[in-house]
Amino acid sequence: MTSVLTEKPKADIKAIYLTAEDLKLAASLLYQAYHDDPVFLEIFNSEKEDYEQRLRASIREELSVFWQAKQPMIGLYLGEAMVGVACLNAPGDGVGSERFWHWRLKMLLSAGYFSTKQMIEKENIILSAIPLKKFHMLSFIAIHPLHQQHGFGHYLLAAVNTVLDDHPESEGVAVFATTDKYRTFFSDVNYEIVNEVNVGKVSGALMIHYRQQ
Repeated sequence: MTSVLTEKPKADIKAIYLTAEDLKLAASLLYQAYHDDPVFLEIFNSEKEDYEQRLRASIREELSVFWQAKQPMIGLYLGEAMVGVACLNAPGDGVGSERFWHWRLKMLLSAGYFSTKQMIEKENIILSAIPLKKFHMLSFIAIHPLHQQHGFGHYLLAAVNTVLDDHPESEGVAVFATTDKYRTFFSDVNYEIVNEVNVGKVSGALMIHYRQQ
């Protein structure tokens, strides 16, 4: 496993690229983080009984695509326990709705036609609002509920910045923040609001961390 975090962290904290064996645990963390996200509540129709099943299936398929496309997926560990995860799309490497055909098929089977269509529309809306040509997209980020408010999110984003530093063609990292909590968090680590974007009935802030010149 390759280390990502270059600055000296607290004892027993490390950020590394995920392996195939880590994906199941990463999916569990992301499910907890996005269970009540306004965008996913709308896309997967949280009022239906199978909402949780379809959300889990969607996250699993997303991680599968990230893995097959060799996109950066970072795990933050406290000792041997994964406490955080971040998934990025690198510039020109699968950002957007141009997914593998089998991803769309699996999404249709697990999430349904309407939810799959909305997922694709969500990506198109967000990407079209980003005022950059080449950039990383922070598609998923999560910290384990028991380890929130302890600075782990800052360590995870320091690792994201290291990925950015390793790709000089990238102008920055973009993220779509749907809650005030996320807006505040990303603002604290030098992300700037560049657009307010509506995805269906949900409004969110498109935020960018620009590469330091």
